Amino acid sequence: MNQSPPELPESFEPLPALPGQRLQRGVSRALRQFDFVCIEELVPKSGLRVDVMALGPKGEVWIVECKSSLADFRTDQKWQGYLEWCDRFFWAVDGDFPTHVLPEGTGLMLADAYGAEIVRMGPETPLAAARRKAVVQKFARHAASRLQALRDPGVAGLIV
Repeated sequence: MNQSPPELPESFEPLPALPGQRLQRGVSRALRQFDFVCIEELVPKSGLRVDVMALGPKGEVWIVECKSSLADFRTDQKWQGYLEWCDRFFWAVDGDFPTHVLPEGTGLMLADAYGAEIVRMGPETPLAAARRKAVVQKFARHAASRLQALRDPGVAGLIV
């Protein structure tokens, strides 16, 4: 006997499972207001995986590291490696996070699953033209690959 799943209300919006993923969603939503588009979990080079990479309307590249707890922040040994892959770097944390432990000279966003607020703008350190081209190309390929996988889940098995 086949039973169809229950109908979900039109306004149903499932929350991401993990606290860091909720912060990622809020950051991505907030940056959309400034005409940025975002990719989550992008690997700019082997050994690095940024939580959110955002591409702005003028080609600016921002990286946002989402920290769901103080322990999560203290175990992060790679964040300085992200600086060479963006024009601005930010931390995104929730309202309960002790922000005084975050490094000076970095940006700060307060976030939850539904949005974020830029509390402190990260300093601008423009990417070199060749690096910007490589980052934007990686961003575009990653985004297109994710879209293709959503439209055709079987495509992942076709990658050589």
